[in-house]
Amino acid sequence: MASKRQLQVAEMIKRNFGIVLREKGSYIYGAEPFVTVTQVQTTPDLSIAKIYLSIYNIEDKDGVLIQIEREMHGLKQELAYRIRKHVRRIPDISVFLDDTLDEMEKLNQLFDEIKDKKES
Repeated sequence: MASKRQLQVAEMIKRNFGIVLREKGSYIYGAEPFVTVTQVQTTPDLSIAKIYLSIYNIEDKDGVLIQIEREMHGLKQELAYRIRKHVRRIPDISVFLDDTLDEMEKLNQLFDEIKDKKES
């Protein structure tokens, strides 16, 4: 279970990293992909933050994630500028693809197929 401070820092990182991606993202991965921060998890000592991203409007989601990882130094600097007065140390950041919504869409399609077969 995460502590209150972990949850506060995670929410602050989520909010501010989303803003950074909105401002700098089109320079990194282009205007077509739509990238959102879905979840942030921090370690108890707040030294590592795992950021989960959802990527829409593009088939090559891993390619976008690789481009973000390539530019992580600049993104981390932008994030540090925004949260520097609220944390003592800027956490190391790792980004991961959150495919929860993709899996939900696949399940919905399967359920629709089952429903259509029952009706016919």
